[in-house]
This record gives sequence, structure tokens and C-alpha cells, in this order.
Amino acid sequence: MKTSWPILLLLLCLTAGSACRQGTHTSFSQPPESALVLDSTTLGVSTVIQDLNVPWEIYWGPDDRIWFTEQSGTISAVMPETGERKVMLVIPEVYRQRSLGLLGMALHPTEPYVFVDYTHLKKNSTIVSKLVRYTRTKDTLKDPLLLLEFPGNTGHNGSRVTIAPDGKVMLATGDAARYPNAPDTASLNGKILRMNTDGSVPADNPYPGKLLWSRGHRNIQGLAFTSNGHFFASEHGDATDDELNLIRQTGYYAWPHIEGYADRPKEKAYADTFAFIPPVFSWTPTIAPAGIDHYLSGKIPEWRNSLLMVTLKNASLRVIRLNETQDSVLGETVYLSGIFGRLRDLCVSPSGDIYLATSNRDWNPGKGFPKEHDDKIIRLSPIPSAGNLPVLPQSANLNTASLAKGAMLYASYCEACHKPDGRGIKGSFPKLDKSPVVTGDAAALLQLILKGSKKNTGEQMPGFAFMPDEDIASVVSYIRGAWYNQADSVSATDVQKERKKAGQ
Repeated sequence: MKTSWPILLLLLCLTAGSACRQGTHTSFSQPPESALVLDSTTLGVSTVIQDLNVPWEIYWGPDDRIWFTEQSGTISAVMPETGERKVMLVIPEVYRQRSLGLLGMALHPTEPYVFVDYTHLKKNSTIVSKLVRYTRTKDTLKDPLLLLEFPGNTGHNGSRVTIAPDGKVMLATGDAARYPNAPDTASLNGKILRMNTDGSVPADNPYPGKLLWSRGHRNIQGLAFTSNGHFFASEHGDATDDELNLIRQTGYYAWPHIEGYADRPKEKAYADTFAFIPPVFSWTPTIAPAGIDHYLSGKIPEWRNSLLMVTLKNASLRVIRLNETQDSVLGETVYLSGIFGRLRDLCVSPSGDIYLATSNRDWNPGKGFPKEHDDKIIRLSPIPSAGNLPVLPQSANLNTASLAKGAMLYASYCEACHKPDGRGIKGSFPKLDKSPVVTGDAAALLQLILKGSKKNTGEQMPGFAFMPDEDIASVVSYIRGAWYNQADSVSATDVQKERKKAGQ
């Protein structure tokens, strides 16, 4: 997502002096508020800036400021040492609704360009996504140039932008909640696109005359190049299989036909016919992965040569260790789970400090959020010791041992949309508490759970037929008896019976 400029700086540092050497200390006006203790490194955790309106992208700029977008339509730059903010641009035509708004952004490392992706509502109420190039000056952005306009929807608009090591612009688009878009080479949705800085098609693109680089994507939320040029993307799954993908030229990632590793019968049959690239890592239950970046600095040696990834649903920082060739995953460690709420993006400074952006004032906040002064940009930077600072747990205690199986499954699969109290989100996700659909005919409810549902607006509930009968029985029994619901439980035999009816 944001590694091309740090890589360039690293090369400059190797030849030009000590400005980026390991151990270089930068003086910050914001003292640490807490500490995160690793094996041999202690990280101070401090707030750079707060009271933001859903920062969606944060990007370390060539001017040594952190540039960030806010979902409502504002682009700003902040001095990381002082928290001093400069508003660079407000885009009035940004259309913000739920997950829509001002989204991805990238700054070119060698040209004075800033690339921005946002959603827009046309006069005929059609939603589109736009990729616009601005020219960067010290105090503002000017000369907007529309590079690309493509279909949008009420969800699944992506979208991340990054600059490849060769200077090309890489744009990830969502499938716009229309599944056939993703594999279709004629559609710009569900793709990673590659273009010149003026929006034209590079002569060496794999599909002559097309921006297409890879296809079969559902809703990419993070892009990052490693130091040796490997290209990774984090992607939202449906009910299962959030993915981390290694992106290949002309690669086919098979959404909506395959989720994750092609480990179900229909997926295996499809994979036998159509070649696809499986993820290098996958998460079920889903964690809603967001921004990613490659960490190469020795400043935090425990995390060197890892992909850093933040998550929304799981509200955590994931450190995903890579092999020496940076093309496969060795394992992951979870940090800060639930501490700061939803985390949308991150960036890494040339000196090896890490910056995280919270997303607690968006359309789907977690329990207990937003807190006072959300949203924030937070710094993780090595300090000599924790001293008297509060020490944060490396991973939050999820208390799964104390939860009944049904409650645990609800927390994993349903809570993000229908909320802990079962009241959902008005206009988006229906309430389950005192719902006649939940407390009514159990067979009809089981059919809905197994098959899922779709609406013309693009909204849908995924089907959960992949779950074992016992697990479906547990979670359905839980929601039929939770809160103010007083309906009878269901059994695995009941689920099996409805599964046969549904032909699954």
C-alpha cells in the first residue's frame, strides 16, 4: 500500500548517510500514554492527533508528514512530531454513506502527484467511484484530473491505491456487490488495475489496451509491496475466508466461485476446471482485514520482515511473519485486540515507527466505541522501558471459555452486523431481538440461515451452509432465546432436515 516511498528512502539512506539508520531517535511532543512490551523491545504508545472523522487512509509522504483522508471528504497532512495539522483539500462531491466516501490515497514518490479514490452520487442517483489525480504543493492540492470512473454501489467499493516500485499506479476495486463483476475481464470491478500516472494503459500491461492486472476479487482493503517487489492484498471474505493474497500478473482469485482454499465440494470441482491462485493466508471466522504494510526496519527486530495488518471486526494489529523470499507466510501474532477499537489503516515511517488509524466513528462501531476524542492516529515507537506506564496486553482476552457455544459463534459470525444486543443497524442490518423472523417458524429461519438472502440494493446476508449442523443449531438456538426472545431451540437433526430440503 505505502511501501514504495520508504523503499526509495532506504536506498537513499544506504548511500547518503545516517538519517535513517537503526536507532535514530526523533523527539516527539506527545509523550507515551501506555506501553506494549515485546520480547526485547518496549513500544511507547502515543496519540499523534485525535478528534478525526474516520481516517480511511494514512500515508507517509515525501515531505515527512503523514497524509490522511477522512471519509467525509477531507485530505490533510500532519507533522508526526507535533501533531500540527494542515488541511490540504476538501472535496465537496464526495458521497458518504455507510462504507462509502473518500477512501484510498497514494502519493507518488518522484512526481508531485496525489491519487485519490472516492464515491460520488450522480444526479440520476447512480453511485460511481472516481480515481482523481491532484498536483501537490506545500499548502494545497490543485489541478484535479479525472483518471477513471467506474460503477459503485452501496457497498464493496474497495478501495486502495498504491504506487508500484516502477512508478505505476495500482488501484484495487471492489465487486460493487455484484458477484459476476469479479471474474469478468470486461468489468473494472473486482480487480486490481495498473495504469500510468496520467491514467493511460501501460504498454507492458498483460492485457493489451486494458488496465486489468488481476481479477476475481471481492473487496480488497489493503495493498502493499515488499522490499523485493512482491505484491500483497488483504481482502474481505463473505461469511468465511478473509484472505491475504499474493498478487500475480494476470492472476485469477476466483471470487465468487471459491472462498479461501477451495476446500468445499463445489469449490474443488470449480478449481479442477479453472486455475486460480489460493490465498497465502486465510481467516475463518472473518476478522475484516484492512490496511497492510511491509515492515523491514530493524527498529522493532521482532517484527522485521513482516506484513503488518490492521483489522476492523477483530479490532487488532496483526504481525504476519514472512519467509526470507517474502512470498509466503510463516505465522502471525495478534496485538492490541479490542484496545483501540476498529483499526482501518497504518503506515510505517522511514525510521521504523508505526502509525495506526482508528475507525470508531464509522457506520459500524464496536461495543463501547466511539470513545471521547475518537478517531485518532496512534504511534508505536520504541522506548527504553515501560517505567510507570500502563502495559497493554499483547492480545485482548476474548473470554471465549466463559461463553456458551452459541454465544461464541454469534460473536464470531453475527455480532459485527447485528450487534451484541441483537438490535442491528437501522436501514442496514435487521434487528434479531424480538424479531418475528427469529422467533417464528424455525424451519423458515433455518432455510434463511442456510441459503442467505439478497436484495436488489446489493445488500445480502451470506449463507451459512458451510457450518456444521451442530454449530448452526447452537447459534440459532442462542438467538431464539437471547435478549427478549423466548422461542424454542433447534437441534442438529432439525438443521439436517432443512439442509436436505435446500439440496445442500
